[in-house]
Amino acid sequence: MSLTTAPRGTYDLMPNEALAWQWMEMIIREVFISYGYGEIRTPIFEHTELFLRGIGETTDIVEKEMYTFIDKGGRSISLRPEGTAPVVRAYIEHKLHGQGGTTKLFYLGPMFRQERPQAGRFRQFHQFGVELLGEEAPLADAEVILLAHDLYQKLGLTELEIYLNSVGCQHCRQKYKEALISCLWDSSAELCSTCQLRLERNPLRLLDCKNASCQKITSQLPSIHDYLCQACQDHFSQVIGFLDQVKVKYEITPRLVRGLDYYSRTVFEVVNTELGAQNAICGGGRYDGLVEECGGPAVPGVGFASGMERLFTTLEQRNKLPIFSRAPQIYIISLSDQFALIAFELTASLRRNGFKVELGFSSKSLKTQLKSANKSGAQLALIIGEDEWKDHQVTVKNMSDGSQTRVEWQELIEQISELITPQGVINE
Repeated sequence: MSLTTAPRGTYDLMPNEALAWQWMEMIIREVFISYGYGEIRTPIFEHTELFLRGIGETTDIVEKEMYTFIDKGGRSISLRPEGTAPVVRAYIEHKLHGQGGTTKLFYLGPMFRQERPQAGRFRQFHQFGVELLGEEAPLADAEVILLAHDLYQKLGLTELEIYLNSVGCQHCRQKYKEALISCLWDSSAELCSTCQLRLERNPLRLLDCKNASCQKITSQLPSIHDYLCQACQDHFSQVIGFLDQVKVKYEITPRLVRGLDYYSRTVFEVVNTELGAQNAICGGGRYDGLVEECGGPAVPGVGFASGMERLFTTLEQRNKLPIFSRAPQIYIISLSDQFALIAFELTASLRRNGFKVELGFSSKSLKTQLKSANKSGAQLALIIGEDEWKDHQVTVKNMSDGSQTRVEWQELIEQISELITPQGVINE
């Protein structure tokens, strides 16, 4: 442990990266709002019971990864490991279901899981997602998938792959689970220790195992599609039909089950194949029983979540992040301490008029301060000295070509506006 090193699984986001991150958040919010979603902000921590019931006690998140502690009131509290369960809790608590119709919510913020850090995967990570509550029609599933597709297109990611599947409803999924147990029971000793437990508690999760020996065994299993009831088959067919109509490309993947217990019928992932084994940057699906499981009415829902670190990495890999500069447009130089107040006032005035301004804090030599101005990346340097003050003028120096001119105080804002814009581009 070191006081000068961030804890394992966390990281610092430096200023230039933060600007790119803010741009990414801006695009996310714009697209979500265009689809009619409103932002919701839930607490960083919740009662542990919410995640036990909402995510499922047999999931890896609940069994292995949550940061859980007992507070001073003796209550079991957990840092949120995902965003859907808290949104559903808020939906119930604030009786949004009483408004009738559908409720469209999106969230964005930090989550916490105590897992092994790897590429694009951290113990404190950021996630955004959408939840569409109150609609069971296949069209809702298709719109949520289209939303994810359009968001990544807007970000410039046109080559991502969408994997799609149906895990059925509670009844046909139960039949499939029984079939898996029957098929695997005799060979259970050949499964990894984790899958041996899953076979008894949640056999559907065996399909999601990355262990090569387990994958070899499960590759011979029947497809879940063979066990879908007619209603689930019809639902999935309609989802596919809607996606085909708007030319969203996808691949039907019968082994896709997602890692959370609350999914029913439609599940999907958006994948960046360049990320290696942990390549999903977005996952979601339908969860018709979750609101009821968390203590609310029987309200259907569908949504998705996306890890922002993986998305950021993908944007970097494909050169889709804009390059931002924190350089000031103007650097203020005072040649004597007696002009510090004047320089400070001028800096404040220019900033209030929309310019990015840096103020030199000490009255060093003109040469030294010009070096500082050049290092800052400023386009213009404004110089205030004895001669300028006597004539009620300011020297304006163009840092790119070295040219300079004297400008009257009362004309300064207007003159500068002709040389530079608030966006930081010098007019040609």
